[in-house]
Amino acid sequence: MRLALGVEYDGSAYSGWQRLSQPGTPGVPSVQAALEQALSQVADHPVEVTCAGRTDAGVHGECQVVHFDSHAHRNPRGWTLGATSCLPRDIAIRWCVPVDDTFHARFGARARRYRYSILNRSVRPALFRHYLAWVREPLDADAMHRAGQHLLGENDFSSFRSAQCEAAHARRELQAISVSRRGEVIEVTVQANAFLHHMVRNIVGSLLLVGSGQRTPDWIGEVLAQRDRTLAGPTAVAAGLVFIGPLYPVDCGLPPDVTLSP
Repeated sequence: MRLALGVEYDGSAYSGWQRLSQPGTPGVPSVQAALEQALSQVADHPVEVTCAGRTDAGVHGECQVVHFDSHAHRNPRGWTLGATSCLPRDIAIRWCVPVDDTFHARFGARARRYRYSILNRSVRPALFRHYLAWVREPLDADAMHRAGQHLLGENDFSSFRSAQCEAAHARRELQAISVSRRGEVIEVTVQANAFLHHMVRNIVGSLLLVGSGQRTPDWIGEVLAQRDRTLAGPTAVAAGLVFIGPLYPVDCGLPPDVTLSP
């Protein structure tokens, strides 16, 4: 039987999603390894999971979707509560749904969504510091939003791709991007068919240059066209980034928070 899970996690203590440790973080656990260990305990046999999209060290997941196969007879509630009880307190399974054997968490996703949160005030955060980037200089969220619109559509995002990116090509379809302010917090939300390594953090780093007045909104479009990473802004810190989750077609039968609107 194939099952899909919605997984929530705080990535602060992990090397990232992927089972193998990231370079420079030997011995640091991964979210995938912790999840597989917990599921294997409930299943009473080794379990391997496939995720919708890998996240880096320090990046959080609001509803990561994974699939796995098991011959163990457990109902969805048993998988959800049983595995969560075996997990560290910074990882939880939100739901479990039986799916067709052809369902694939990665290849079946039609879109992926991220949110980047920035505390924009003169004093660093004490509360929620693991979920916020901090910028002390005043930022113009409206200018950042206008800049982001230059990235919409299918483009070559080489200017916003890390040197460690292993993707075969840099063409991605950015379906939506918005920047809004709520009091002292600025939120950047993005949706694309897929993302390159550090793509969101590199986009945010460039938008920060616009928000601080160092660049104009039109500059983002010029950087995109040049396909040169050295022309874009620095990579924003990981702490403010949350993988909201993927989106799947209605016929996959998954919960509404990861299902495309009809």
